[in-house]
Amino acid sequence: MHILGALQSDGKTEDVPNAKKPKVRPPRSWRDAPWLPVRSLPTYTGPYPVGTMEIEVPVEHPRVFSHIKRNGKHLLQLETVLMTIYYPASHDEKNDSAAHKEKLSRELWLGRPRIGVAQGYGKFAGLGNFIVPLFLPTLFTKLPAYRNAPLARHWAPEVDTKDEGVKVKTREGHKPEGAATDEPRFPLIMFSHGLGGTRTMYSSVCGEFASYGFVVCAVEHRDGSGPRSYINHTKEPAVDAEGTVTERQRNGQVDITPNEQRREYEIMDYVFPKDNPYDTSPGSDKGVDTELRGAQVELRLAEIDESYQVMRKLANGEGEAVAEKNLRKKGYKASSSRGLEGVDWARWKDRFHLNDVTACGHSFGAATVIEILRHDDRFNYVGQGIIYDIWGAGTKPPEEESLEHRIHAPLLAINSEAFTYWPSNFELVSSLIDEAQNGPNESPSWLLTLRGTIHVSQSDFSLLYPNVCSLFLKMIANPQRALDLNINASLEFLSHVLPAEVAQVNRAYKNEGVLEQDPSPLERIPSAQLLKPDEKYTAMRLKIKHESLFRLSPSLYKKLWLQKHSPNSDGKMRADDEVWVHTKPTPESIRKHLENNKGRSNIKKSTIDGALPMTATSAEQKNAEPVHMSDTPQGNSAAGDNNLGK
Repeated sequence: MHILGALQSDGKTEDVPNAKKPKVRPPRSWRDAPWLPVRSLPTYTGPYPVGTMEIEVPVEHPRVFSHIKRNGKHLLQLETVLMTIYYPASHDEKNDSAAHKEKLSRELWLGRPRIGVAQGYGKFAGLGNFIVPLFLPTLFTKLPAYRNAPLARHWAPEVDTKDEGVKVKTREGHKPEGAATDEPRFPLIMFSHGLGGTRTMYSSVCGEFASYGFVVCAVEHRDGSGPRSYINHTKEPAVDAEGTVTERQRNGQVDITPNEQRREYEIMDYVFPKDNPYDTSPGSDKGVDTELRGAQVELRLAEIDESYQVMRKLANGEGEAVAEKNLRKKGYKASSSRGLEGVDWARWKDRFHLNDVTACGHSFGAATVIEILRHDDRFNYVGQGIIYDIWGAGTKPPEEESLEHRIHAPLLAINSEAFTYWPSNFELVSSLIDEAQNGPNESPSWLLTLRGTIHVSQSDFSLLYPNVCSLFLKMIANPQRALDLNINASLEFLSHVLPAEVAQVNRAYKNEGVLEQDPSPLERIPSAQLLKPDEKYTAMRLKIKHESLFRLSPSLYKKLWLQKHSPNSDGKMRADDEVWVHTKPTPESIRKHLENNKGRSNIKKSTIDGALPMTATSAEQKNAEPVHMSDTPQGNSAAGDNNLGK
């Protein structure tokens, strides 16, 4: 099949042989119609509509990171922070925004300027401008969310679109028993993208979280890890910032060329290590450029912290001050003319939690999350972490001289099957789970693999280009079902570890019990079930056995697969048909975590003194009963508020 034809196909791929169907995602408008050549993103399945805001503001303390230079200029520096905020929106947009309903728009997935960003991807992929035509189907793709829509004030009903269809997004639910406020306060997630990513590359993950009642701040890193990002200059001294660009350069805070000063913006493209441009490859002889990657992590941490300060201002009622400094508006590069027009900032005051924040990231973003979790002294507002397909080689080792800088919070690690076959990477992520469970806080943690998935299965790429992923990267999981599993496992994790008063806003997802199934240690999985590729393709793609039959007749392939691997099967799913759970905590460790953090969502978590390690061996885990929230110290409150076990 011609590759452009694959990009413009109907988006269907075959499932893992014995997999559940993905959730219902009915089209929202004509733009989502399958017959259009433009690729569309699936709508979100939670009970809330979703809104987005695009914000770029100058940082309070601009500075240079590392001595590394390119073309005589410091490579890594912090001037502004750029983010897209995904959030639960009002269910009655027509009434709430009647004055400017026609002005509500949807943010572009690729970003502005679209050709420029596509060229950045070409540079990142090593294909130059030849790749630009491959982005034609997504040049007009927009997020299935309203820009600057009013923040939701209502408690959502306890059902999702699978049960009620899109009409659930127009309904209100009842206030949960014991809720302190009439209007919900939403949990906050800080999201960090991977190499080649942007703030919108993971819009489906971020938007799904928002549709279930979370505010998600997706940061765009300007550390040379994204394909292309545009950094605007302030045109006048900004409030709380240290002068104009000229003044900051004169003071040695930033390093800007005369050309960049004249055009009033900078372009940050993907940065390749000088002597080993493809240091991310598992087969790289020279290994990872630790100097560059370490400096990038430090810049990423600063961007996360600066972005959190912006979120804190929104929650403290200072939204108008943030809007005044916003550089993503008419007259600035890569901006929508709408800016933050029409946002009701009064709605944002005290409407989301600033503590018990979840740090979440993919690939290099997951490595960033680990560094956050190791520094409770700096990121004491973070309560837990979710890492998707962590790039272990980009993860900084723990500080040997400091026992304090260890993972201090619960951790959920979700691997793609392709990354699970990367031995050193799997060993690294396993060690991180051990570090969390044996650390000073004895934090309950999970490690699992989603079968039939590849590295981009946790981004929008597999949703927009499913047949490319299937034909060339050998993904066999349905991309929407893979998204469901990532989100459902993540929501299940958060329902276990968040304090009840924070978790109660998410009552709609149907718990599949993904984290409760018996462990499947990797070394015990029958080789016939593995899609392990040849060594040269490690972490890059899978290997489909009898692929010709798989392509010719997926239904026959499924039938023969079930006969071989489940001869006594009646066609019903087994627990490990879609997910392998490699490690999970004991019920006691979850109970202890909840008990020690119960009612403490507004203060820093303290270290548990004198506690013994709680990591369970595979045998102990096999004998342990599945952990249900009804068995925890939060009791029926957490279970009732989150619909667990239904």
